[in-house]
Parts: sequence; structure tokens; C-alpha cells
Amino acid sequence: MRSLSALELLNIWEWGHNQPSCSKAIRLLTTACSELPVDILNKLSIGQRDAMLLTLRERTFGSQLASQTTCPNCGELLELNFNVADVRMASPQLEAVEKFSLSVAEYEVSFRLPNTLDIMAIAEGASEAIAQSAVPEATATDKQSETAQQILLERCILAATDKSESFSFNQLPSNIIKAVIAEMAQVDPQANVPLDTSCPACSHEWQLLFDIMSFFWSEINAWAFRILRDVHTLATTYGWCEADILAMSPRRRQLYLDMVLKR
Repeated sequence: MRSLSALELLNIWEWGHNQPSCSKAIRLLTTACSELPVDILNKLSIGQRDAMLLTLRERTFGSQLASQTTCPNCGELLELNFNVADVRMASPQLEAVEKFSLSVAEYEVSFRLPNTLDIMAIAEGASEAIAQSAVPEATATDKQSETAQQILLERCILAATDKSESFSFNQLPSNIIKAVIAEMAQVDPQANVPLDTSCPACSHEWQLLFDIMSFFWSEINAWAFRILRDVHTLATTYGWCEADILAMSPRRRQLYLDMVLKR
């Protein structure tokens, strides 16, 4: 994996307008990891993909992360400051395509881990299910979540047997389904990263799920607007073209900006 240039990052940001999160994730990785075919990246588990995105984010913006959240108990606005190491989970080295087995009661279940193609299928299937049903918004959200889980498990559960009798996903008891979901999370922990959070104002404690793609893209979005303002300033002052300004190192670009501001 290599670092992205300012021009590459800006081009990805422009392309990513209104693109789904999973598509933006793969575009970032295919640019930074040009030696890996896109079909390989698409088949990486979500945890593997997110681990690569976390590394890319660290190389792009550094190891420190800063965010904000609101206390669900009292509404206090909280500043969150943490390090990449705090959200990097110790995951086993998995192949792009890997089959896992789980024994629960008398059931033997084989499954694979969810990947980006599964997330794309979920987005498409869940949207279609909601579009075809006229239900209240709250009910629609529940239905969308239920449909997403069904699509995911139908795709990822490869086989299920009980005393040599085969079962489809829809025939499995709920406790078996829950066990498979728990095992997926155990095997691929980077896919679901909890952040322990507490409110200094009311002492309420809760967990947030850290989504590297959403976090990284919000930073890219803020960076893009800043860099475009910088390009505008330098182009207006010196007559330089965008490509030349973006090709400068951040330090040199900032030195020129400082001189402009001091004029």
C-alpha cells in the first residue's frame, strides 16, 4: 500500500459524491493498492478491508483521530480524541476467501465472512424491500434491518446440517443464527470496533461503533474543501495551475500560503 497524492485524493473525493460508502472504500484501496485486483479487494472480509482503510487513513492524516459525539443521556457535546492503535483490533491473517465451521448443539454450520459484495447486495435488496411495502417509517427501518440480516446470512452461510440432514438458512433456529453472527464477530473483530465512551457531565457510559470509512470520508471531505480554498488562494496570487499547487508538499504549500497572508 502506498500513500495517495493530493491530486489522487481530490479526484477520489470528487468522484465519490453520492457514491455508496462501500464503493468509496474500494476506490480508495484500489488506488492505494494498485497491485491488488479489485475482485480480490471486494472479497476481503469487512474487517480486513477496514484494517487496510485504517492503515491508509494513518498514512494520509496521521495516527491521531478526533471526533465529536452527543451524550444520549443529557445531550452534552463531547470531544473524542484517540489513536489509531486504540481502534486497531488484533485480527488473524485471513485469506480473501475462507470457510469457517461452527458446531452448535447438534448443528454443524459452515460459513464465510461478510465482504463488500455482500454489503452492496444488502443495500440493493433492502431498498427494494422497502420500496415494495407501504409501511410507517419506524416499521420500515425495522424491516430494512431484518432484510439486511437475511440477505447477509443467506449469502454467507454455506451449509448447515443436523445429523446429516441439510437445512437452509430459513430453517435454522434463532439460537443457531445468533451463534453464527457471534462467531463472525469473534473471527473478524475489525468489522465491529466498539469505543467505550463516558460523559463527564452526567457520568453516563455507553459504547459507540467506530466506522473507519465514515470517519475517513468525513475527514477527506473537510480536507478537500480546505485544499480547494488553498488552491484558489495560490492560483489567484501567483497564477499557478491546480496540478502544480497540488504537487507541492504540504509544508511548501503552507509556506506560500503564510506569505500570502502576511502581504
